[in-house]
Amino acid sequence: MENNQRRKGAVRVEPNPKRDAKIHRGAEHHQLNISDKGRSYVRHNVEVARQSYYSLLAQPLTTFMTLAVLAIALALPGALYAGLKNLQQLGDGWQGDPRVALYLQLSVSDDDAERLSRELLLRDDVAGTELITAQQGMLEFQAMSGFGDVFDFLESNPLPAVVMVMPRDLSVASVPLLQAKLQALSQVDEAVVDMEWVQRLAGFVSLAERAVWVLTALFVMAVLLVVGNTIRLSIESRRDEIIIAKLVGATDAYVRRPFLYDGIWFGIAGGVCAWILIQLSLLLLSNPVEHLVTLYNSQFELAGLGFVETLLLLLISILLGLSGAWLAVGRHLREIQPQ
Repeated sequence: MENNQRRKGAVRVEPNPKRDAKIHRGAEHHQLNISDKGRSYVRHNVEVARQSYYSLLAQPLTTFMTLAVLAIALALPGALYAGLKNLQQLGDGWQGDPRVALYLQLSVSDDDAERLSRELLLRDDVAGTELITAQQGMLEFQAMSGFGDVFDFLESNPLPAVVMVMPRDLSVASVPLLQAKLQALSQVDEAVVDMEWVQRLAGFVSLAERAVWVLTALFVMAVLLVVGNTIRLSIESRRDEIIIAKLVGATDAYVRRPFLYDGIWFGIAGGVCAWILIQLSLLLLSNPVEHLVTLYNSQFELAGLGFVETLLLLLISILLGLSGAWLAVGRHLREIQPQ
């Protein structure tokens, strides 16, 4: 009797290929493929970025103070770079082969000056010469100085003839040697290398370039510290939220993501504010610089940051914001663990 009941209770399930195939197909239907995972990841990042943006707007005073410090720290090296670029532009406008200006004795006639100019062409260390007679020098002075009426009160032309000598060897050591040799000529009153001030300017630009790099490194460290400290305060204010998220299984990457977007937003806004400060500074300096270069009859124009340089400033700002946030989160997030 008991054996019959056991036989009735025990039901053997025969394999059914059609049913098993349906179940198998249903399981495959609910699997997530790579594209679905990618879209979900993108949607989550967009949502986190949006929430991070609005969370910064919800704290206007703290956000403004942080952006002000970031903008100044980024604008100072940017402004120094713009000033250095303008100095280089000024030097390039006067660049050329160094020439030795031979101011001849007043007693040397134009014919003798012409003869001396031709004789100098025969030297092996001279590539070319250009003669500026006393009469030509007076006309140029009248046209450029605005004091041409002074010559009406003089009995004779006080300007000497000038021979411009182009050295064949343009090295720093050879040009002064040629200058000393030409100074020893009897017809020459004074030999002057008219590119000396450009060489001094090039030395100053080289020094300024090194100083810009040093200051840039210091300000980069300042930006990292400012962003890192801001993110650290944000982590501490959300400690309980982080602990709860970790208790329910949130990974470090999930918890880290909002703070990284905070750093990115700080970098974008800080770079834009820094660019505005740089352009405003150059705008305030444009009129005095224009007046100064007009006095020197120069065509120099004050230049700001170009399109590529602006993109580079924004990219560096974003990378600094992201790096500062990453360092802060990586250090302080490990200290927050659920008990």
